[in-house]
Amino acid sequence: MGFLKILLIFIFCSFLRPSIQSDLETYIVHVESPENQISTQSSLTDLESYYLSFLPKTTTAISSSGDEEAASMIYSYHNVMKGFAARLTAAQVKEMEKKHGFVSAQKQRIFSLHTTHTPSFLGLQQNMGLWKDSNFGVGVIIGVLDTGILPDHPSFSDVGMPPPPAKWKGVCESNFTTKCNNKLIGARSYQLGNGSPIDDNGHGTHTAGTAAGAFVKGANIFGNANGTAVGVAPLAHIAVYKVCSSDGGCSDSDILAAMDAAIDDGVDILSISLGGSTKPFHDDGIALGTYSATERGIFVSASAGNSGPSLGTVANEAPWILTVGASTHDRKLKVTVKLGNSEEFEGESAYHPKTSNSTFFPLYDAGKNESDQFSAPFCSPGSLNDPAIKGKIVLCLRSISLLRVAQGQSVKDAGGVGMILINEQEEGVTKSAEAHVLPALDVSNADGKKILAYMNSSSNPVASITFHGTVIGDKNAPIVASFSSRGPSVASPGILKPDIIGPGVNVLAAWPTSVDNNKNTKSTFNIVSGTSMSCPHLSGVAALLKSAHPDWSPAAIKSAMMTTADTVNLANSPILDERLISADLFAMGAGHVNPSRASDPGLVYDTPFEDYIPYLCGLNYTNREVGKVLQRKVNCSEVKRIPEGQLNYPSFSIRLGSTPQTYTRTVTNVGDAKSSYKVEIVSPKGVVVKVEPSALNFSTLNQKLTYQVIFTKTTNISTTSDVEGFLKWNSNRHSVRSPIAVRVSAE
Repeated sequence: MGFLKILLIFIFCSFLRPSIQSDLETYIVHVESPENQISTQSSLTDLESYYLSFLPKTTTAISSSGDEEAASMIYSYHNVMKGFAARLTAAQVKEMEKKHGFVSAQKQRIFSLHTTHTPSFLGLQQNMGLWKDSNFGVGVIIGVLDTGILPDHPSFSDVGMPPPPAKWKGVCESNFTTKCNNKLIGARSYQLGNGSPIDDNGHGTHTAGTAAGAFVKGANIFGNANGTAVGVAPLAHIAVYKVCSSDGGCSDSDILAAMDAAIDDGVDILSISLGGSTKPFHDDGIALGTYSATERGIFVSASAGNSGPSLGTVANEAPWILTVGASTHDRKLKVTVKLGNSEEFEGESAYHPKTSNSTFFPLYDAGKNESDQFSAPFCSPGSLNDPAIKGKIVLCLRSISLLRVAQGQSVKDAGGVGMILINEQEEGVTKSAEAHVLPALDVSNADGKKILAYMNSSSNPVASITFHGTVIGDKNAPIVASFSSRGPSVASPGILKPDIIGPGVNVLAAWPTSVDNNKNTKSTFNIVSGTSMSCPHLSGVAALLKSAHPDWSPAAIKSAMMTTADTVNLANSPILDERLISADLFAMGAGHVNPSRASDPGLVYDTPFEDYIPYLCGLNYTNREVGKVLQRKVNCSEVKRIPEGQLNYPSFSIRLGSTPQTYTRTVTNVGDAKSSYKVEIVSPKGVVVKVEPSALNFSTLNQKLTYQVIFTKTTNISTTSDVEGFLKWNSNRHSVRSPIAVRVSAE
């Protein structure tokens, strides 16, 4: 249950693993590159010897029980950073700091997890469009860093799968040697994985199935959402790196070791549905590891986090990462509650009884329990002791510290026949379809207040719960999920984050065990929500694009997704957020992914990797801090620094005062060889945006052209405000859109 607690309550935090019985703790140690630049496989032994030279001569520590414990190196990194992970005491770290070449040592952080019909919602159809053009992602290898995998699940069958590409060098460890096949081609486990890639949590199986699961007929939960489950890139290969424990904790030392191996193994895509609180990139293990991966041509997709709707909560915000927020799709597992006064309210639930009637039952407000006003209103386990609950539908308040299913179990244990769960106000219209243990639904806070008002006005309040099954066609979809973390980026405000949104609410995918107690099948599925679920959707789309366009760089793939993203919903109205108002750029980034359009973007913003040096120096990092990212010495005084907004990125995020600002962008023609584009501008309120030149004329494929964007404030304001607009390059066949976020400073 620890995993579900993290995913379904949308907890997203970072903390240090405490030292319980020993003074030894795990540190990640950064060192300078050895003078002879050891880098080849034959010299890895020499590199490890160099790392070992930093370990202090004092090699033992006394545990709290009085026993001696030896300090030891856990991981020796050679791709993702120059350094290693080791078990050390604070005193030993102090001694190590005196050694020549030492850069820094930090206690490892523990990150948390960010946690069928969706390919159809994304416009992917058999024998046509991007699935046909990419041959379902054939030949592409997706590396999934997560809680492991259940290899026997039919989503990971290799029927019809070709063998992995010749470049693949990965392995299937220990008890997985007979479990791997042409679909699941690699499986490794790290410290918190307890020695086996088997998924005893569920999260990793779900994300791997979402990204690249095979076609599985009859996928459902309680008979709902019934259909053929399939991943976004069903012919892509999967390599699993188990870096998280069963309770959802994921250490950055393990994550770095997994990335180190994945680079050597030959993955094309890294899918990372986990993260921690924002940090400067030089202190962020995920940012450091993914920089090295991207430098080697590996595309990285990572979840934005589940700390929304508060601003400034987005995680995994480095510009070389595709940062993915979460939104709804057009399928609902609809449940309604009808009151005695004929008012009716809608919610969702994955639990649907085999027989559904609309019998009215008395209502009971758990918040009226005067003996326990602390836990009873939330229907906490053991808090419902009133005999009057028996035979009633119970109203409970939502609590992020409790599982929704656990709240329902509490009601059932007390004799209740149903539950109405009132969501918190900040959740808006975002609802969760849970595998409840009794008839139940969650309703919005506004609807919950109306139900409570009815109860207070009636001497005999009653209600009935009716199950409507699977309903497809919500015209408001996609809606940005309330939990999806928001920008602006704290680590780099000049880069608009998140980059994009994708399906992350009530997603059906593979699961290790049956949640509806169906013991007669291995074809087990579950419905889960989180940016953990949206991330593998984008990882799968990246695999399709990589298969269709093998020469595209990670930056080109990211640009193609962002500049072709949808900004309107199925009703052709602006995408909304959980409040049912237009979602801003800090909620949805460039918009909702449109895979088919992304395969033919016309133009791409291909960020030259060498531009990251002046960008990092422009963040006012020290030479040593920039060196930690680049894994080599850098002198920023010899580098022409650039402001963040000058990075050749597919979006704009700037702070504007009284002085006009000018930025340049370079686009590469990947559409029609001979083509002409004219600019279309929607300026943010109070800002004039001018683009020079206003037309781009291409004569060949892969031709690059540069344009300037000048931002000028037109009005004085008394308070700082955020405004937004966009610029778009239009040809007779393509439309290339870049969102613009401007923080206008007060005078």
